[in-house]
Amino acid sequence: MKKIAILGGGESGTGAAVLAKDKGFDVFLSDTGNLAPKYREILDREQIAYESGTPHTESRVLSADIIIKSPGIPPTAPIIVRAMEAGIPVLSEIEFAGRYTDAKMLCITGSNGKTTTTTLLHHILTHAGLDASMAGNVGDSLAMQVARDPHDIYVVELSSFQLDNMYDFRADIAILMNITPDHLDRYDHRMELYADSKLRITRNQRATDAFIYWQEDPVSMQTIERTDIGATRLPFGVKRTLESAAWLEGDVMQIATSGSAWSMPRAEMSLKGLHNLYNSMAAAIAATRMGVEPKLIREALASFKAVEHRLEHVAEIDGVQYINDSKATNVASTYYALESMTRPTVLILGGTDKGNDYTEILTFMKQKVRSVVAMGADNRKIVDFCRTHGFEVADTSSLADALQACRAAARPGDTVLLSPCCASFDLFKSYIDRGQRFKEAVLAQL
Repeated sequence: MKKIAILGGGESGTGAAVLAKDKGFDVFLSDTGNLAPKYREILDREQIAYESGTPHTESRVLSADIIIKSPGIPPTAPIIVRAMEAGIPVLSEIEFAGRYTDAKMLCITGSNGKTTTTTLLHHILTHAGLDASMAGNVGDSLAMQVARDPHDIYVVELSSFQLDNMYDFRADIAILMNITPDHLDRYDHRMELYADSKLRITRNQRATDAFIYWQEDPVSMQTIERTDIGATRLPFGVKRTLESAAWLEGDVMQIATSGSAWSMPRAEMSLKGLHNLYNSMAAAIAATRMGVEPKLIREALASFKAVEHRLEHVAEIDGVQYINDSKATNVASTYYALESMTRPTVLILGGTDKGNDYTEILTFMKQKVRSVVAMGADNRKIVDFCRTHGFEVADTSSLADALQACRAAARPGDTVLLSPCCASFDLFKSYIDRGQRFKEAVLAQL
């Protein structure tokens, strides 16, 4: 009996453990942290051996025929280095699950917009009556679904970390939203390595498959030019080119692919802002490629509700609108958030800086931001940047103090926008925790 060791006992690791057990492997799961009760319950019920809250037992891990690792474990982790030196294949959960299903794989990556595009495409497909489910960074574990709840189509959000350990997996449709600096600490601070990781989504694609991408993103285009891509290319953007599958004419989105040509006015789409137009274009191309009727795609684009923690309207209090964009953990996300603002804005920035270059949002800040509230354990970089460029900035180290500063700065007709540019781990457990606590604190003012 072949052995599998699984490193990390979260959603992906637990799902992989169940699938491996079902496929006849001798399974051992190891997590140096404490397993959440729901995952511990699954492993106990399935009688899968595991350890939790202790260092990895190397003798058990390194005796495995295959190792499946959590995306959060870097390739430089000592246990991974030893496994690679020993010649043990190290896979992602997605790679492993893909070996046991013939379902259509519609995969989305990019530095920004991938969650919205994933959920929007899933909404379109299910509205059309197709048996589609979400997986990857959203939805349930792909491995768990393949094992116990199979579907005809999976819409899979993929991070660069997941793509790094994918080898034989093939996407029937691959979508690349954009490439902007993010997670460079995992890529030796080299942008080209991060970009190449994103393009792994096209690995193993055939001419009958589709590669959908934003043709006006310079980093994406540079990376595409040096990548061997076998799929049919379906680019989108504001301006039309000879290859374009989606473009803008006036204020009307045009789609032309797979023998189908149709259009939809932007005003009829539920998602607003230029970045959401790109998300809608990518999802619409993919759905058209899947044979969904244009009428049903239009209906779904009109009825879709925004992703939680992404430009989410929370409340309007004393004439001030509060928006939760906690999912903006990099500069590009905040750039798109500011682009969509139509009112004077009090901007909340701060958290764990990932080497941010705030000059990338300076133009929109000058156009739209009344003042800045820095919220983090160490705000020096943000405070210095804002003061250098003449912005009023409040230096706060808690959510309560940040909201108090926002109330002092905002005027009726303004927007308070939480779009931090940074990871959340200095003051919060995650961007979800940050966004949820922000919403609760805002609503407590009602």
